[in-house]
This record gives sequence, structure tokens and C-alpha cells, in this order.
Amino acid sequence: MTPRVTLAIAVRVLTQLRRDHRTLAMLLVLPCLLQALLWWIFQDTPLVFDRIGPALLAIFPFFVMFLVTSITTLRERSGGTLERLFTMPMGRLDFLVGYALAFGAVAAVQAALAAGVAVGLLDLDLRGPDALLVVVGVVDAVLGTALGLFVSAFARTEFQAVQFLPAVVVPQILLCGLIVPRERLPRVLESVADVLPLTWAVDAMEHLATTTRTGEVWRDVGIVVGFALAALALGAATLRRRTD
Repeated sequence: MTPRVTLAIAVRVLTQLRRDHRTLAMLLVLPCLLQALLWWIFQDTPLVFDRIGPALLAIFPFFVMFLVTSITTLRERSGGTLERLFTMPMGRLDFLVGYALAFGAVAAVQAALAAGVAVGLLDLDLRGPDALLVVVGVVDAVLGTALGLFVSAFARTEFQAVQFLPAVVVPQILLCGLIVPRERLPRVLESVADVLPLTWAVDAMEHLATTTRTGEVWRDVGIVVGFALAALALGAATLRRRTD
């Protein structure tokens, strides 16, 4: 991997995103709107929103980045752009890490906006430091980016890429503790939840909501980073230059 090439890929992706106003709106505005919608739904039961709000701050960046990245990467491959890029001195990790850096930068803005709306406007009760809240949001988004890059190798069309949502994302949302606390799940499902990356992302947010101690938060962040790096490595191993 060459840092200069990796940064060039990241700048290229950010330039494309800047010109794509719809995608930017989806990345930056949609998580805030969804938070506001749920606050409105639970306006008469604020304790419910305080319980699920931290989990949603972890889920929304993960969900949105997975969707956008998987479709964008497939579009690069099916349009022949990726094949042309590989005629230059660029490795697979250069491409994948460049994408991760670009979407990570967008994720920093996304996390700051979502946290500002949730804590500042919607009065979500969080005890941990706001800066760490943004860090967790960025890591969650990078995880979604890494998994999106990985699964895009197995799709031939954008419709197939979207089909990975119920296969990869929805089970993690169901088992992460948002609907039912993990300790109340059947033993087998609890064991499965413990090895899913979104579970640790949600745990990090929930620890921020319940305690001022940051040790457990950093542990969870480290685990999520490990999952993201593993997904990037798998993505580099399975990345195809074009869709046949």
C-alpha cells in the first residue's frame, strides 16, 4: 500500500461525494432526521427514547455507510472505472483504505451532526464525553464502510448489493440489544450476538449513556476497529476489477 496513492483515492471519492448532493444529504441529514422522527414517536415516553437513542446513534451510521459504500463500489466496478484505476500503480488495499478514509472523514461530520442533534436538540441523556461520542460514531461508520466494501465483491448488480442488507445488516440490528436486551435472548442467539460487530458498537454507545468511565467504551471501540480491519483485509482478498 502506497500512502500517496491511498490519499489520492480518498480525495477522488470526496470530490465525487461533494458533487453528489443526494448522497451527501443521505449521509449527513438522514441520520439526524431519523433520530428526530423517533424522538417524535416517543415524545410522550421519553424514557423509551433515552433507552434506544444511544443504540440508534450506533446503528444509523453503520446502516447508511454500508448501503452507500456497497452500491458505490459496485458502480465503480460495473462501469469499468475500477478496472481503469488498476491499470495504474494502485493496489487493492490502496483502493479500499482510500475509500475507508474518505467515508471516515464524512462519518466524522455525520457523527458530529447526529450527536449534536440527539444531545443538543432532542435532550438525549448521555453521561460520557461528547468527543468520545463522535469517535464511536466514526468507528461505527467505518465498520459499515468496510463491510460494504467486502460484500460488494459478491454482487453483480445494485439490486443484489441491496439484498445484502437483510442478510448482513438486519440480523445484527435484531440481535444487538435494540429490541430485546442481549441477556434475555435465547442462549444460542446471545452467543451469536457476541460475535457480531454491531453488538460492540451498540455497547460502546450504551456505556456512554450510562457511565462516565471510558475504559469499557475504548475496549468496545477497539473490538469494532478490529472487525473493520478484518473486513478491509477480506475485501482486499475478494475485490474484483470488474463485474462479468
